[in-house]
Amino acid sequence: MSGTVFATFVVVFREALEVSLVLGIILTLLTRLNARRYYTHVFFSALAALIFSFVVGTWLSSLAEASQEKAQALIEGSVSLIAAAVLTYMFFWMESQAKTIKSGIESRIETALSIRDDLAIVSLAFFAVLREGAETVLFLKAVAIQSGESASWLGGLSGCGLAVAIVCLIFVGGRQIPLRPLFRGTGFLIVLMAAGLLAYGIHELEEAKAIPAIIYPLYNINGILNDKEGIGVFLKALFGYNGNPSLTEFLAYWSYFGLVLAAAFRRSRPV
Repeated sequence: MSGTVFATFVVVFREALEVSLVLGIILTLLTRLNARRYYTHVFFSALAALIFSFVVGTWLSSLAEASQEKAQALIEGSVSLIAAAVLTYMFFWMESQAKTIKSGIESRIETALSIRDDLAIVSLAFFAVLREGAETVLFLKAVAIQSGESASWLGGLSGCGLAVAIVCLIFVGGRQIPLRPLFRGTGFLIVLMAAGLLAYGIHELEEAKAIPAIIYPLYNINGILNDKEGIGVFLKALFGYNGNPSLTEFLAYWSYFGLVLAAAFRRSRPV
């Protein structure tokens, strides 16, 4: 499995798991409250959100491809930095919401049903899918930019299929699958990917002369592990490996990685 396939799999699996959980909670609650008539509201609003996400992704791709070299480097660097920031937010958000997401959604649905607010039900499904869809588009664009390849359909479909299967087992099969280990395991990979995107974004901004490259290269180990061939390509696509980084890239990568892990450790400790 190539680095791009695996990176696509991780991103899509994580996002699809979140959105499938949200939709599963909504549909389960509607069933329990004998409000199946709202199923079509949920399905069509989710479909509309997916289509809108795809349109945004297509626009982002065409914008980058149509730009001149310097502008393209600026766009690609900015996309990578934004993706790293959103990945970081997603990591901490899921850590904090893992225990309360179900009760929060149930409360909003019950309130909407009690006042016959169809728009609230449609909006909840639409914006839940739109947020995850837009994030997925942004992450996959950043992964494609970083690896120099297109996002993998195999990785995306595999990640989506596994996520949907897990959620079906939870809601349809009644299985008690522990989600916290899944989120923590993929969360660690997400942090590594975000660190790589951050370093790659800085590299692109250095290429565009938007920021200075301090001590470039800091070292060069491409003779041992080349980032343009073999396992180096895999590591570059997945974690942003660079065999000859600048000091700025090196410090950004390891400072980010250390700070995020330290913050996550502090949040997970019992008070």
